[in-house]
Amino acid sequence: MKNVVVFPGQGSQYVGMGLDLFTNSEFAKKRFIEADEILGYSLSQICFEGPLETLKETRYTQPALFVHSAILYDLVKEKITFESTAGHSVGEYSALYAAGVISFADALKIVSLRANLMFNSGIKKPGTMFAVIGLDDEKVKQVCEEVTAESGAGVIVPANYNSPGQLVVSGSKSLLQNTAIKFKEAGAKMVKELVVSGAFHSPLLEDAAQELSTAINSSNFADAKFPVFLNTTSLPETDKVVIKDALIKQLTSPVLWSQIMQNMKNAGFDSFYEIGAGNVLQGLIKRTLSDVKIYGIDKFENLLNI
Repeated sequence: MKNVVVFPGQGSQYVGMGLDLFTNSEFAKKRFIEADEILGYSLSQICFEGPLETLKETRYTQPALFVHSAILYDLVKEKITFESTAGHSVGEYSALYAAGVISFADALKIVSLRANLMFNSGIKKPGTMFAVIGLDDEKVKQVCEEVTAESGAGVIVPANYNSPGQLVVSGSKSLLQNTAIKFKEAGAKMVKELVVSGAFHSPLLEDAAQELSTAINSSNFADAKFPVFLNTTSLPETDKVVIKDALIKQLTSPVLWSQIMQNMKNAGFDSFYEIGAGNVLQGLIKRTLSDVKIYGIDKFENLLNI
């Protein structure tokens, strides 16, 4: 058996996440306290008590997911040996932490900056995202290109290749809201707007990516201890220079998640562990791969069963 660990991104958060870890693990308690000190506000209180509307704000969601996943990974790594990793969008920072590329403190600082930049980007350049269900990936891409070309202003691009037949598109708010019907006309079974604060993983985040690059390039990265399958290429990588470049590009590039899953299986990985909030990635893996084992570790009780 070859084990791989994957980490969730935005959309997996829930009020109460991490509270059982804080209560039952002295290590987890210290980590949450450290995170609060680094951030300068009580992330732990937002995680444990909400309200949900606050936790759902990008600027809080991303640090919350990273801290929760990082703590869980540290509690699991002594019991399970992993040979590779990947993370969905902001989850990629958890993957890099797991692979020894970046420290907890440095990763959290970058994630917090990234979250704030993405939150503010949605105010400066209003954007949104739609899930397109039941339409071939290439057809979705074609519709995006046609609508963008016809508009003369604005942009719509594929943002998340989540699983076969499930793709998220991202772009200018008014353009996407007014032309979402085009995907239905092309044969999509469902087209649904997501509750997000901006056009993530699209060219509308170019300014945010440039500002993020300064923080990433000035942070201390190490080569990965085991391969990290990158969002931007879907390929395994250990070189810190390549990883830094990929993290910067990630803000404006699509997340190639379904391709990552397939490439992992092709590389011989047959046991997938989702570590972090919820079970979104477990569902995507089930819809993408067959003949693999899938596990989820979210709560303290899950740790007791390893």
